[in-house]
Amino acid sequence: MIEVYVDGASKGNPGISGAGVYIKAKGHNYEYSFPLGTLSNHEAEFMAVIKALDICQELYPEEILSFRSDSQIVVNAIEEGYTKNRVFQPLLEEIKEKASTFPIYFIKWIPNKKNHHADRLAKQAIHES
Repeated sequence: MIEVYVDGASKGNPGISGAGVYIKAKGHNYEYSFPLGTLSNHEAEFMAVIKALDICQELYPEEILSFRSDSQIVVNAIEEGYTKNRVFQPLLEEIKEKASTFPIYFIKWIPNKKNHHADRLAKQAIHES
């Protein structure tokens, strides 16, 4: 099982945004930062999941994925497979499509303090913009 921690951050809301992805896989840890341009904080959170799924499709296509996020909005939308927010709907659809290629994919909410690696990487991405 691959553990994937994701976080999005924005400087302003909307503002310059970044995504952080921290992966624990097969005894190793991997870090990724992605500048995202101008987005809302919640859009950045969804984009972090999308970026992480892209990485996992390339590196771990046959693995079970356990995602963790400190965004209750993202976790609820993914678990329910639905969001009323029109801005988030295409992002959720992209996540559902990418996640469907894995044998098992799930996401759970974690508190901010347990997501410090991904948070640091998301903030780092803002400075890379």
